[in-house]
Amino acid sequence: MDPKIFKAYDIRGLYPEQLDEQAAWKIGHATAQFLRSMLHGYNRGLANAQSICVGHDMRTHGPSLTKALIEGMNATGANVIDVGMIDTPQMYFAINHLGTCGGVQVTASHNPAEYNGFKISGQLAKPVGADTGLNDIKHIATALLHTKGRPDGSVEFCDLSKEYKDHVLKFLEDKRRPIKMVVDASNGMAGKMVPIIFDDLEGVELICLNLKHDGTFNHDPNPLVEANLKELKETVIKEKADFGFCFDGDADRLMMVDEKGQTVACDLMTALMVPYFLKKNPGSTIVYDLRSSHVLQEEILKHGGTPRRERVGHAHMKKTLHDSHACFGGELSGHFYYRDNFYADSGMITLVHMLNILGATDTPASEMIAPLRRMFNSGEVNFEVDDKEGMMKELSRKYSQGQIDDLDGVTVQFKDWWFNVRPSNTEPLLRLNVEAKTDEMLTEKFAELKELLGEPVDH
Repeated sequence: MDPKIFKAYDIRGLYPEQLDEQAAWKIGHATAQFLRSMLHGYNRGLANAQSICVGHDMRTHGPSLTKALIEGMNATGANVIDVGMIDTPQMYFAINHLGTCGGVQVTASHNPAEYNGFKISGQLAKPVGADTGLNDIKHIATALLHTKGRPDGSVEFCDLSKEYKDHVLKFLEDKRRPIKMVVDASNGMAGKMVPIIFDDLEGVELICLNLKHDGTFNHDPNPLVEANLKELKETVIKEKADFGFCFDGDADRLMMVDEKGQTVACDLMTALMVPYFLKKNPGSTIVYDLRSSHVLQEEILKHGGTPRRERVGHAHMKKTLHDSHACFGGELSGHFYYRDNFYADSGMITLVHMLNILGATDTPASEMIAPLRRMFNSGEVNFEVDDKEGMMKELSRKYSQGQIDDLDGVTVQFKDWWFNVRPSNTEPLLRLNVEAKTDEMLTEKFAELKELLGEPVDH
């Protein structure tokens, strides 16, 4: 087993070179040991405290990896509830709905077809990352010398499609104008779940792209790459739709385009949701990752909320959301988190909330977003830097006249512009985001930073 498949927040690698059935068995064995060891006190009162949920996405090697994973779990005496082929947010629902000690989703998210992996969650669907148990699982799995053991645990199959649909649609409001919406499922799990949840909604005309979910992709299932939105944009314009959404492979993330086919950045989607959520939850905290536009902070304060910046990554976002009792939160990557969804992210629930917001007015989506497009930003740009720590110190020194913090890398803020540089967890890369009040200032400051960082690389 290649130890490099263990990342900061999940396990992911090429199949079968880095990740095969033998590795899946060992990971299942290790995960079951870890999750069951975390049962304490009141947690033992969970309905299925000794059981673990397992699901998988549409990748062709998903079923065989899932089978091996479950056999590894059973060999520890753990019982498994197999919830079948599902989107990742349904795993968070299943863990809470069934009351298990945790769950594993077999998925490689937005990666190409030759990849697969495992997203592990604990009780109440809390994420298991490097700092919260994944390193322990790695230690146990890589120390196992064989894949043998008596399958003492049981396996039960459970289809939660109806219960999950009911959970998602409980957030849908009745009063909406007629809507025409395009959804690009990216040949991922949205191809299964969007028709189940949204096909029969009254007043919603749904046009779907790339619904087929057999493990092959017409475009990479990563909506953050602008080229992957091309078909969605063309269809929205051609069909004169009100807006469109593109999901990633495991349907926990999505991107939006307006009726003109313009991409709506995810921090602006979060900003669009601010008045909607603060009307329902006056004064609440709203969490966002520190790459997000300052427009978002301004909107939260304007509507009487409490802004809370957080490090990038779902483990940090979910913990902060829970600790601050925030009503919701958003990441630039397209993850949106909800207090009333177990503090977890959900692409389907985000789609419901956007239907509520955009369907409550006759104003076109582009006009609703226009007032939020008041800053100019670079997007996230990668630079190859061997001495990441040294470069961040140099940036802090050079821009010492600004307001500096090190919440995640280095953030330096000035009156009219700001930037963040943060290191990659796994590669010799620094990731830069710059934002300014004018396009001219953005160009000037980006060029200035590029002199120090070098030429951008395509990652």
